[in-house]
Amino acid sequence: MSIFKKKAKTERVLPTHIAIIMDGNGRWAKKRSLPRTAGHAAGSKNFKDIARYCNKIGLKYLTVYAFSTENWKRPKEEVDNIMKIFKEYLEDAKNFKDENIKVRFIGDRSVLDADIIRLMQESEDASRDATGLNLNIAINYGGRDEIVHAVKNIVDSGIAPNEITEQTITDHLYTAGQPDPDFIIRPSGEYRLSNYLIWQSAYSEYWFSDILWPDFKPKDLEKAIDDYNHRNRRFGGI
Repeated sequence: MSIFKKKAKTERVLPTHIAIIMDGNGRWAKKRSLPRTAGHAAGSKNFKDIARYCNKIGLKYLTVYAFSTENWKRPKEEVDNIMKIFKEYLEDAKNFKDENIKVRFIGDRSVLDADIIRLMQESEDASRDATGLNLNIAINYGGRDEIVHAVKNIVDSGIAPNEITEQTITDHLYTAGQPDPDFIIRPSGEYRLSNYLIWQSAYSEYWFSDILWPDFKPKDLEKAIDDYNHRNRRFGGI
């Protein structure tokens, strides 16, 4: 695990991998009598701010839930707007290229528009040699879908059933080669995982808050990390 120092010169443990469910954009907009599109735009801006802050404090891995496999059920106008915002983020590839952040997209990209798939690949290629924060953006992602995808790949690879282990499945997930999240944060007042990293979260710590995602600021992340530092992670031991 990484260590960073607060201004008071005291040391604490920084999780190696934080995952965030970026929830509450629509409710944020509704509270302000704004269209839901305004909430998604505010949420996108906040994502960039939080990612930069995580890089600044030395976090190694950050995974954010941007769009789930279930989100296609939303009104077409809202889905189209989310994809428009996502495309705008991708077109501004220098967002993270100059900040030493390595970007990786997890999820089933096959059903996305061709221009978005191309921009995703370009963004990954442009940041491939970055050595700072490893940023995973979950787009058209679902935890169960990920496991099905992994099982299909294992079958296609010809691995015998009696040779399949937990590590085999881990190695065929979208997050292969990365540590599982130590800490999962969900703002917005909901208390569920919502099909997010369900294999990887087996021993994750959770932190919930009523703060809507666009209002979730670095000070709130710091509060969550402080709480994490008071947890006793035993992984089934004593």
